[in-house]
Amino acid sequence: MLEVKGIENGIVLDHISAGNGLKIFNELFSETECPVVLLMNVKSKVLGRKDIIKIEDTFDVNMDLLGLIDKNITVNIIKDGVLIEKKFASVPATIKGGIKCQNPRCISHTDDYAVPTFTLVKANGKLEYECSYCEEISIYRF
Repeated sequence: MLEVKGIENGIVLDHISAGNGLKIFNELFSETECPVVLLMNVKSKVLGRKDIIKIEDTFDVNMDLLGLIDKNITVNIIKDGVLIEKKFASVPATIKGGIKCQNPRCISHTDDYAVPTFTLVKANGKLEYECSYCEEISIYRF
């Protein structure tokens, strides 16, 4: 049996749908210098199988991006070996960055300082966001 010990200070991303853990790691933590543990296909009573990410000495994570990838993720903040806070990811109503406008003529593709804010317009099956610059609808794909 595989044994992974708890962390003293940091965050634990739990309830990640199986297969999304590596995506989250690559998007958010691939450049970190902190110790990271990625557990994949762990048995779960609720999800059947799930992924878990443990990051030592880190307390900040982009909740909006987590909500885009998987709205069921919980973020457990651990200090001195004790759970002090639990946050729940959700699909963000607005997001700045993290999505690229699908309109090739949008100013955000040519101007590095133009970072559009996207507003959720539809969440039935697909996440559709409207660009603040050109009003093009972009479908979020991860």
